[in-house]
Amino acid sequence: MELLGWIIVGLLAGAIARLVMPGRDPSGCVVTILLGIAGALFAAYVGRLLGIYEPGQQASFLAAVLGAIAVLAIYRWFARRG
Repeated sequence: MELLGWIIVGLLAGAIARLVMPGRDPSGCVVTILLGIAGALFAAYVGRLLGIYEPGQQASFLAAVLGAIAVLAIYRWFARRG
């Protein structure tokens, strides 16, 4: 059940990250959604390292959006270099 929550939060976070970071993307919407899910997981991982979240606790939606923006920016940087 927790994985389904991550997917839903990541889907929404990826969509918002795409709206916040407009421009030409080297990928489509599916990749952006997957990057949003990765961003949500990244935000939760960093939050657990910093002691903000307990194990089994999901990251806040704002943290998931910020994580998705970070992952999307890193992806765009690597996609343009290669």
